Order: sequence, then C-alpha cells, then structure tokens
Amino acid sequence: MSKSRPKTLGALKKSGWSSRSVKEELRDNLLEKIRKSETIFPGIVGYDRTVIPQIQNAILSKHNFILLGLRGQAKSRIIRQLDNLLNEYIPVIPGTQLNEDPLDPISPLGRRMVAEMGDNMPIDWISREERFHEKLATPDVSIADLIGDIDPIKAAREKLDISNEEVIHWGIIPRTNRGIFAINELPDLQPRIQVGLLNILEENDIQVRGFPLRVPLDMLLVFTANPEDYTNRGNIITPLKDRIDSQIITHYPRTVQEAKAITVSEAAHDNDTIPIPEFVRDILEEVSFEARSSEYVDQSSGVSARVSISALENLLSNIERRGTRNDDGDNYPRMCDLYSIIPSVSGKIELVYEGEQEGSVVVAHNLISQAINKQFLKHFPAPVKGRSNPDQAPPDNPYEAVMDYFSSGAKLEISDEMDLETYRKKLTTVPGLADLVKKYFNSKDERERLLRMEFVLEGLHHNNVIARETDDTTFRYGDIFSDMIRGMGGVR
Repeated sequence: MSKSRPKTLGALKKSGWSSRSVKEELRDNLLEKIRKSETIFPGIVGYDRTVIPQIQNAILSKHNFILLGLRGQAKSRIIRQLDNLLNEYIPVIPGTQLNEDPLDPISPLGRRMVAEMGDNMPIDWISREERFHEKLATPDVSIADLIGDIDPIKAAREKLDISNEEVIHWGIIPRTNRGIFAINELPDLQPRIQVGLLNILEENDIQVRGFPLRVPLDMLLVFTANPEDYTNRGNIITPLKDRIDSQIITHYPRTVQEAKAITVSEAAHDNDTIPIPEFVRDILEEVSFEARSSEYVDQSSGVSARVSISALENLLSNIERRGTRNDDGDNYPRMCDLYSIIPSVSGKIELVYEGEQEGSVVVAHNLISQAINKQFLKHFPAPVKGRSNPDQAPPDNPYEAVMDYFSSGAKLEISDEMDLETYRKKLTTVPGLADLVKKYFNSKDERERLLRMEFVLEGLHHNNVIARETDDTTFRYGDIFSDMIRGMGGVR
C-alpha cells in the first residue's frame, strides 16, 4: 500500500476522496481509456468491430450483461480482464466482510465502527484484483455458496440472536460488494438457485433462512453461457434473462489471419527455433474452418479455437522429436508432420451420428486433407486430368512430368521419421518436381523448397491425380490407376 494513501477516515475525508458506484467507476475509467485510444481487452482478436463495442456500450449503459457463445470464443478471458477498468485501489472498512465504503457503511458492524471511532477509524485499501470474483456454475452450487447462510456457531460464540444480521456467513456474491462478480456457464445453475439472483440484480433484497435483509450491494454482474446448454444441461429462467440488461453474442474468428493471431498468442510451445511457414500455419487454421462447416461435426457444439492451438503444439512437438532422434538439425516441418495433429482434432470435436459411424480419427484425417487441398489450390494451379474436347489441343499441364513419373510405375515413400538426407534424396528423384516448385515459389531456402515439393504431391493426391497409401507415419505415393486395378483384384 502506498504511503500517500490515507490511513484513517479523517485523512480520507481531507484527501477529497469521493465515492462512486462500481458501474460509475467502470464507466468513467472506460471513457478515459477510449479518449486515450488504449487497448481495452489486450490479446482478444477478431472482436474489434463486433463484441468489444457491444461490451463497451453495456458498461457505458451501466448494464449487467451476459456473453453468449460456443466454447472456445474467449468469453472467460474477456470477463477476467474487466477488472482492468476498476480503480487500482479503493478504501474499505477493515474487519468487515463486505468491502464496505468508509464513507457509506452498509452493515451493523461497519456503521458501529464509524460511530464509535469517527475520523480516527483506520481504513484499508484493496486492489482491483481483489474486487473480482468468479464462480463456475455447477448443479451442486447452493444459495449458501452464492448469497450466504446463518452461522449458528458464530451466534452461540458471540451470544447473538439467530435473527441478528451479524450471525450471517456471507456468500461469495456479497463478499464481492464494490466489485465485479462473474458466473460462468449460467444455465448449469439449478432454476431455484437462479431465482435467488433475481432480487440481487434488481432490488438488492437478500433473504437468508426466512428473514429479509436490505443490503444495498454495489457490483457489476456478468455471466457467460453456451447456447448448447439451453437444451443439453439446463435453461436460464425467463425472469433472470429479463433482468440481465444486455446479451452479447460472441463468435469464432472470421478469417484465417485472425485465427492465426489467436493461435500464435496462445500456443505454449510456439518458438523461433522451429520456423513454421505461413502456408503451414494457414493449413492448421483451415482444419478448424473445415470442421465448422463439416456435415460430420456437430455445429451446435462448436469447434473451439483450442483445436488450432493444440494442433500447433503437437506439430512443433513432432518436429522436435524427429530432430532430436535423427540429430541432423532438421527442425523444419514436413507435410507428413501435419497428420500428427490428429489427436488434437479428434478429441475436440463433437460428431453427429454420421461422423460417429465414420470414426473420429477418420473424420480428423479428412479435415486435414481438405485443409491441405484448399491451401494447395491457393498456391498452385488446379491439376488438369485430361481433355474435355478431343478436337482441342490438351491444355498446358505443369504437373505432366510428375504424373508421368508415377504412371510409369514408380513409387515414392515419405515418412515423418526419416532423416533429412533421405528425405531430400526421395523428393529430388521425382522429375520436374523441383522445377515446378521453383516456377511458383522462388526461395533460396532449400528446406522450404523441399516442403513445397511434398506439398505438391499431397495436392495431387487430394485432387485424385496420384495415389497415396498410408501406413501409420509413412506415406507411399504411386499411380492412381494401378492402385485402382489392384483394389479391384486385378483385371483379366
């Protein structure tokens, strides 16, 4: 605590301190940050023109509000940054449980202390961090947890009547007086517990064990909820919804660039020792975008931004593991490394019935394949499979040499475990592959050229131009027609 802060009630009065409600304090501090063009919610990406302005409007309107959105949309992170809009410190009456304002006490104990000690009453200061409390709603949360209950032991020890307000053991909400209280996953609260919040939101009337109390609590109440919860686990009761002033809808990143910014800022393993080209990062994000439109994925459940974060961490770990094992300094991604992210994807998506029939690993594998192909068509021309009109000359086919190599019966095996020298020799044996990459991508970095050569093979496979067999972490590329014939058991 700073020495310059008043230590007694008299000194506080002389300092010119004026009390404000929490919502007035938040409003004034927000306006000041807006005037100074300060970042209100650092680290929150993609909400600058949607969610954040609505939150600011709610605060300026002195509203209690709810953030409504699917999982992984930064709802909890946003509410945990709201305390940045509070004053750094505020004065309180020491020894009281309700963070009482020395200039306006609300409990019998607080009023008695002011009356007995007057201007000589000592005061404490609490930080903004101490004024934010959060509760995860679960079915076992009780009214006593949130609001409070009678403490018979305290009544007996202090010889107080059971109806005396001072025998109450206050819950977490009253203890957040003059602060911000957040409830995560509001629909998980049982309806009878939600009823207990009604008067707190509107009239500040609290009833504990049958006797009413008039405690003018001062706080901002914020909530989060997932729309899926309304049907799967519970509902927000209508009277409570009516008393929540603003409902703000969150959303997933709308562009790959926004998604990449979130992933980079959140991934615990991301570092400069393993360079990841931008198009690989784009593929990682496209996996989530593909999942959010897949017929096999339950869209009402959502696809969290954590999918891409975990995927990047798994990709980096796979590269690091190979580099350590081979001890050849090859800490650079390969296309076959991308399939190491399957555990990150399969465990974080909810499948509909058709998806369950396919299996989570198969669905994850297909999502990765779709993401690779989408990025391939952004970087290279679409493969030409043949002529639509026999009277016309065949169009230029930049992949002709590569296709001829495999149609001759040649095969190529690539693994995420082979050493760099073997990897290089394998790719450079394919005629025309290096020249093709050089034509569409000019770089002096040999490792990125090798990566893009493998990228072309993956793209040709996903466009049904060449075949690919998968054996755990090993991919074998070959002629698609030969594979078709072998799959039919041969043609006589």
